[in-house]
Amino acid sequence: MNERPGLGRWVAGPMGKWATLLVWILAAALLSMLLPSVNKEEANNAPDLSDAKPSVQADAVAEREFPSGSDIPALLVWHRAGGLQDADLANVQKLARQLTEAPAPNMTSVPPLHQMPLQALKAQLSEDGSTLVTPVFFGKQADADQLKEGVEKLKEEANAVFGGKPFDAAVDSTSELSARVTGPVGIQIDATGLFKNADFALLMATVLLVLVLLLLIYRSPILAFIPLIAVGFAYGVIGPILGWMAREGWIAVDAQGISIMTVLLFGAGTDYCLFLISRFRQLLKTDADKGKALRRALSGSAGAIAMSGFTVVLSLLALLVAQYGSYHRFAIPFSIAIFIMGLASLTLVPALLAIIGRASFWPFVPRTAEMQAARARRQGKPAPAPEAAPRYRTGSLVVRRPWLIVAVSVIALGGLAAFASQIKFTYDIMSSFPKDMASREGYAVIGEQFSPGELAPAKVMADTQGRAVQLKEALSSLPYVSRVSEPETGRSNPQIVGLDVELNLNPYAMEAMDRIPELRDSVEQTLQAAGVSQPSERVWIGGQTAEQYDTKATGERDTRMIIPIVIGLITLLLLAYLRSVTATIYLVLTVILSYFSALGLGWLVVHHLFGADAISGSIPLYAFVFLVALGEDYNIFMISNIWRKSERMPLKQAIREGVGETGAVITSAGLILAGTFAVLATLPIQVLVQFGVITAIGVLLDTFVVRPFLVPAITLLLGRWAFWPSRRGASAAQTETESA
Repeated sequence: MNERPGLGRWVAGPMGKWATLLVWILAAALLSMLLPSVNKEEANNAPDLSDAKPSVQADAVAEREFPSGSDIPALLVWHRAGGLQDADLANVQKLARQLTEAPAPNMTSVPPLHQMPLQALKAQLSEDGSTLVTPVFFGKQADADQLKEGVEKLKEEANAVFGGKPFDAAVDSTSELSARVTGPVGIQIDATGLFKNADFALLMATVLLVLVLLLLIYRSPILAFIPLIAVGFAYGVIGPILGWMAREGWIAVDAQGISIMTVLLFGAGTDYCLFLISRFRQLLKTDADKGKALRRALSGSAGAIAMSGFTVVLSLLALLVAQYGSYHRFAIPFSIAIFIMGLASLTLVPALLAIIGRASFWPFVPRTAEMQAARARRQGKPAPAPEAAPRYRTGSLVVRRPWLIVAVSVIALGGLAAFASQIKFTYDIMSSFPKDMASREGYAVIGEQFSPGELAPAKVMADTQGRAVQLKEALSSLPYVSRVSEPETGRSNPQIVGLDVELNLNPYAMEAMDRIPELRDSVEQTLQAAGVSQPSERVWIGGQTAEQYDTKATGERDTRMIIPIVIGLITLLLLAYLRSVTATIYLVLTVILSYFSALGLGWLVVHHLFGADAISGSIPLYAFVFLVALGEDYNIFMISNIWRKSERMPLKQAIREGVGETGAVITSAGLILAGTFAVLATLPIQVLVQFGVITAIGVLLDTFVVRPFLVPAITLLLGRWAFWPSRRGASAAQTETESA
């Protein structure tokens, strides 16, 4: 595409290469010293829902009118398989006394179990007498680290009281008392801990995978480290910048976002580096001047690299229109990360290649035919035979059988895409936890011994306007409700009545979430029957289930908004870059087809091989943004090569050579990108496992089906119309058509 000799002369010049390297070293060092690390500015308790959402408004009413009920509960699940003993219950009462007299950090209250007669406490046991659930309340403003501090202190007190370690005992033990912390506090602590523990393991696994793949593909230890060095310097700049922005309150970052950003940097960053490196190696075989070869490589690939990076940046920025906090928080950090990684690919990588030169590819150093002959003479060996002309098998196949390739590709991808309609979604955070996670084990015991709704009851509040409203009776009659507490009156407004409603369903499951509108309708109808005016404005439902319902509704709204925006942005970028309406249309459509195929095949793998009954409701949007943006990278790189060649040769030859020349680099880049996302599947967090699997499958489909076969076959079948209305390549295509 457009030449960029100025950039090449600067970053690859005799002085510029050292200056470029020095700038990156100073930038990474100074920013790391002067600005905070992004990992130290994590906000893992940042709200995902805005104040306008019904569940958030309900929480505000609960905090104002029922302050004792607005705290976050930690549910302590005490269990002994043979039945809890009197000594166990006495120790539970003793622990309650100690926590009342000396609360754990960030703890607000604990029920006065020590003031209850032993028989009254026994009445709260499960039917078989094996289990007791006791709540401990913590402040709503406490973050995960503060909650963990309080729970750890609570465990220390319990160990001293019980004379053992009940929180370490196996749940199914027949000889020991076991204890688990679950409920909202336990779940939040475990969720945060999973991501924190995963950061270092994910980073090491990703680095090792990229290094091994580069060594296997390029067989050069020096070359394998160049992309890793570039990513390392880029991260050294990105981390402090994001940490500073988070400290100033301009953005919010969490452990999940940092984990995915790390994978994205290594995957996409390595791809951008390989686009340049492969072109440089190719030109070193025809150009004796390594500096000239590097400048030509940079001018020939810089446009595609910049366009690819810009496509990803704008696609990620589309997440700014999201209302759901987790989506919105990805936009700025990820965009900045890709932008800086793009800069490193266009400046630092060519500087490193200029410094190391041909030795970058040792021991398989690319040389011109003359250089190989001279080297052989110096070693007293016969001149090597000239390299055979490349056969370009994939490109030749596309040229010979375009109709067959299009038909087979569309049928195969369409068939996989059909399975996307069978996907079931979940917003149950518990399903993302390993089965041996403490909060999940505790919840399983509650589900077996009590109503699962006890884990997180819904807080139902209504303004009765002073009328006699039989809310408890109405709610208790609902088939999905297992228990309703006695009504309480509001502290500042006695006309507001509040009740805790336990469902007989998993409060985090879709079935429970779907009951929230029905629950609201029931309360509104009861108010209306009692003569309360405007009942729809006088009902609030809070709690985890209501929050999950709002999460689902908000996520669906964001998906409907963001997907068209991303498609529109990429369409405009391709139009501006390719200046072809036709090419833009089929490039976008093929990537969308690839996305739905990835969803379908990903669902088959996750459901049938991994045993998941449903996937996280956030995955389709995440996968779309990444797959569509990253998928266009490969199309841009390949189609640019075909476009450039079609200006000086027939279209068939341009496709055959263009597909062949870009095949190796795009295949290696695709394998590395898919591999980095697949690393997520090694983590004990199901949402990341599912996201990693589906995204990796999408990248592989782009790499091995869409890019080498479907797109070039469509281009060949369209002929000169593939360039319409641009005149680029039209003369070559026309000449070939006329000669045929």
